[in-house]
Amino acid sequence: MTSDTEALARAIGARVKQQRNARRWTLDRLAGAAGVSRRMLVNVEQGAVNPSVGTLLRLSEALGVGLPELVEPPAPRSVKVTRNGDGPRLWSGEHGGRGVLVANAPRPDIMELWDWTLMPGEAHESDAHTPGTRELLQVLEGTVVVECDGHASTLQEGDAVAFPGDAAHAYRNSSTVPARFSLAVFEPPARPEA
Repeated sequence: MTSDTEALARAIGARVKQQRNARRWTLDRLAGAAGVSRRMLVNVEQGAVNPSVGTLLRLSEALGVGLPELVEPPAPRSVKVTRNGDGPRLWSGEHGGRGVLVANAPRPDIMELWDWTLMPGEAHESDAHTPGTRELLQVLEGTVVVECDGHASTLQEGDAVAFPGDAAHAYRNSSTVPARFSLAVFEPPARPEA
């Protein structure tokens, strides 16, 4: 991990542990609620791993908080500017692609804005998010195939699609050139386990 990645992993770990302790949950309880192993949760809380977006989403859903609350420091102001290159990179592809969370609006309804780049042959597969989650995607460069609920949509530059984020879905670049897209995610309030 790079120093930036290590710092982000430590910050995420501290926030997960703080949220778990605020609920007085054991490691086993959160691991079970999130569907992750206890060892993975320990590694996340210790900042020893850079957890996948899927793991982070499972933890945020189990805790009843939005993903941004786990990956970004609390913002003291109502206006927050994210400068180009300053958003946390939460996904890295094997050929250099990336998924960067560039802006968000916190609770009660969570909205996220992502900047994604998929290099040729890369794909990101996502588990279903919280019930009621919706996603909007617009291709800025290249071609992206969006798969959701057994349906595949091939999108060219300028094309957009809206789809349910509460079903398993994937973004793929099957072309020979890089693809870039913006992704907006709306997630209704999560309900923590009692």
